[in-house]
Amino acid sequence: MKYLKFFIFLCILTFTVSCGQQKRYIQYKVKKGETMSEIAEKLAMKTANLKRLNPDVNGEPKANTFLVVPQKNINNLKNIEKEIPEVEKDSLSEDLTLTEEEKNLLAIKEKYEVYEVKKGDTFFNLKQRFGRTREELLMLNPELAEGLKLGMLLKIKEIPVELIFSEGDFYDDYIDTDKDLKVALLLPFRTHKYQSDSILLKEIFASNAILVNIATDFYLGAEMAIDSLRSKGVDIELNVYDTGDRRANGVQSIISGGNLNKHDVIIGPLYLEEAKMIASNVSIPVVYPVYSGDQSSFLSSNIVKTSPEKKVFREELERYIIENFHKNDSLVYADSIVSQDDITRGGNIIIVSDQKSIQASKLMQSNLSFNTNAVVNILQPVEGYIEKSRFLELLKPNENNWVVIATADNVIVNDAINSLISLPEETSAKVFTFDKGRVYDKIDNRKLAKIGFTYISDDFVDATAENTKIFNKQYQKKNNALPSFYAAKGFDITYDILVRLASGKELSTTLDEGVSMRVESKFDYRNSNTVPENKGLFIVRYNKDLTLTRLK
Repeated sequence: MKYLKFFIFLCILTFTVSCGQQKRYIQYKVKKGETMSEIAEKLAMKTANLKRLNPDVNGEPKANTFLVVPQKNINNLKNIEKEIPEVEKDSLSEDLTLTEEEKNLLAIKEKYEVYEVKKGDTFFNLKQRFGRTREELLMLNPELAEGLKLGMLLKIKEIPVELIFSEGDFYDDYIDTDKDLKVALLLPFRTHKYQSDSILLKEIFASNAILVNIATDFYLGAEMAIDSLRSKGVDIELNVYDTGDRRANGVQSIISGGNLNKHDVIIGPLYLEEAKMIASNVSIPVVYPVYSGDQSSFLSSNIVKTSPEKKVFREELERYIIENFHKNDSLVYADSIVSQDDITRGGNIIIVSDQKSIQASKLMQSNLSFNTNAVVNILQPVEGYIEKSRFLELLKPNENNWVVIATADNVIVNDAINSLISLPEETSAKVFTFDKGRVYDKIDNRKLAKIGFTYISDDFVDATAENTKIFNKQYQKKNNALPSFYAAKGFDITYDILVRLASGKELSTTLDEGVSMRVESKFDYRNSNTVPENKGLFIVRYNKDLTLTRLK
């Protein structure tokens, strides 16, 4: 009877949804005079499909704006262009040579929208025209500290960077339709708790919040991924095991059954000690689908860690700061350009820390000091809080000021945010964290948007992306609700692992072959040591209109 109830329970949950093919999309920069129909023809796609991917474009697109297009169409265009014989150069263009100053100016115009100051311009009318405050303009144009000057070229804002990866960076979802897969999914459904033969799914959900929020949602997402792959011709046999209560004998009983090694892969269980037990008793890959603070203790090479270690978040932010801290240092005038080599590399970086995060903060301080030449200070609370005056002592007017919040302490985080949203007129700061925990859920998003708050994340929801729309629509159709975080994780992890196995290669081989991006997650297992570990992360920034932009 126990197994019959479990079977009925799974039948209630199971549905067949075929999620659309996972495509990669990149940005296409519109050239002057191009129309939607011309762009669609150039990319060998239907105009209607191009408009569907860009519902925010009314009429014809403006020059230098960006359209979302399938990457494969861009690749096809590049291949065609390579095949076109090189035409004879215009004799005038052969004689045209640019001075170093003109080259520098062109390079800046590729990165920024610029404006030449005209007679009568003031900071007020510049704000009215471009929506940029004096502080924001000062960040990009430090020379404005001396006031507006006729003929000065101002950098207004950065032109969005095209998110294009080289073909070698991305994993190619190749499917060998002759490949059959046998998958074991181990989750804590805890069906032994439901004794009544007439128990309803609603009652099961009401009696166990963990089941609703994690196991069930993960299962529903995983089932969608399997149905999607089945629709692409992959023959998948799914066997679901109930691991029961934590620290009970549910996992040991499953191992004793002796059938796990007959599978191609095991996804789960959710508890770290159970994953270790499974991995030590099988020779096939065991995919650990959640994050644990102790996951660094995994030693078995057949375990796949799908969630990045917390130190990877810090390292990702360090790389971003090192690569971008001095990008706004060039001073631009109509008649001259002061290059980065002609100015003193400096600026200020403040790391807000507490005793718990001081070790990581000191390591970051050392790395950033060496690689940016900035003055890097660690700011710790006194008697539990940080006064605004202590920030003002370190933040310098008309200089590059970046603040990294390295602590998750509620009081310290709120002190920092409240201090940084109301700085003096000529002082501004960019604010970052590599540990965006629950404390930020309690902070008004308008405050985060005002300071352009930027953070590292292992998930990013792009509601305008085509694959997100398809996933949400089909999930909602079956469940009368939008997918939860765990449902999306269930889909992304299951699809990514199984599509790699469907190539016919060993999973370990495909994990080294490139980055993959699914509905909300990025997977990058390259350069792992003994245990395959995902290092796929996003860098996300709050915009003033409360939307989010993925910087990387």
